[in-house]
Amino acid sequence: MKCIGVLGGMSWESSLSYYQALNRGVRGRLGGLHSARVLLNSVDFAEIERLQHAGDWPATARLLGKAAQSLQAGGADCLLIATNTMHKVADEIAASVDIPLLHIADATALRLIEDGIGTVGLLGTRFTMEQDFYKGRLRDKFGLKVLVPTAAAQARVHRIIYEELCLGEIKEASRADYLAIIGELAAAGAEAVILGCTEIALLVGPEHTRVPLYDTAALHAEAAVAWALDSSS
Repeated sequence: MKCIGVLGGMSWESSLSYYQALNRGVRGRLGGLHSARVLLNSVDFAEIERLQHAGDWPATARLLGKAAQSLQAGGADCLLIATNTMHKVADEIAASVDIPLLHIADATALRLIEDGIGTVGLLGTRFTMEQDFYKGRLRDKFGLKVLVPTAAAQARVHRIIYEELCLGEIKEASRADYLAIIGELAAAGAEAVILGCTEIALLVGPEHTRVPLYDTAALHAEAAVAWALDSSS
């Protein structure tokens, strides 16, 4: 079994979901008392969040690049960035190490294609919904059509992520707001919706809507488990 390096802490609420998913995935594949070989570097999210909202992405890349190097030095065989938003600097982080980076958008897109989904809605931070680093990859590499909420809805989604979900706060009113936005995306033609922030699955799940939801953290962890247990990788 290869060792999975995880850049976490962004936020630690979703890093916990990753750790659980990786270990459950390995136990599901191997049984018994098997668990995942994981190295976690959990950064201080307050520093990352400040740089995000200041637009200083090069500084985030340098900070996370150093964290990735520490994972490689510690024996990690691959790298996961346990957050969708920070895949904005995935190329810079990948260039800082010699181990492969398993991209969260790729794991998600492959499952969408496998399920026959061609048009998908995207929820995430404002950075993920507005900018092209994520939806552009889905479009250009995988041929998916990506729909995003209105500007006003994006602002609400973004606020709930940073002011509630990253603090572990789950509110029924926010769930209702997200479900309404998911419904709007479906009405606009989305066959499914990507939960493109790793905290969103803490708030909404398949039990809350008939619209198919794709939990990026779960899919990313599943892809990492498959890679770690594949003797040919």
